[in-house]
Amino acid sequence: MRDEYLKEAQQIIKDPNALINVVSRRSKQLKFGNKPLVESLEKLEPEDVALREIIEGKITYQEWDENTSGS
Repeated sequence: MRDEYLKEAQQIIKDPNALINVVSRRSKQLKFGNKPLVESLEKLEPEDVALREIIEGKITYQEWDENTSGS
C-alpha cells in the first residue's frame, strides 16, 4: 500500500477503522473482478486502486448511526 495514497485518503475518511473497512471491502470487490472506477497508467494493487477511488471521490461511505437504525 502506498504511503502517499494512504495519507491522502486519511484526509477524506478521518476514522482509521472506517478507512480500513472501506479499502478492504473495495479491494475484495476488485479482486473478484469488479472494474476500477479510476484509470492508472501503472499497475496498482487492489488496495491502492481503492485508495485512489476514495481520493478521487469515486467511493463514499456513510457512518452508521445507532439512533436511526429503524427501531
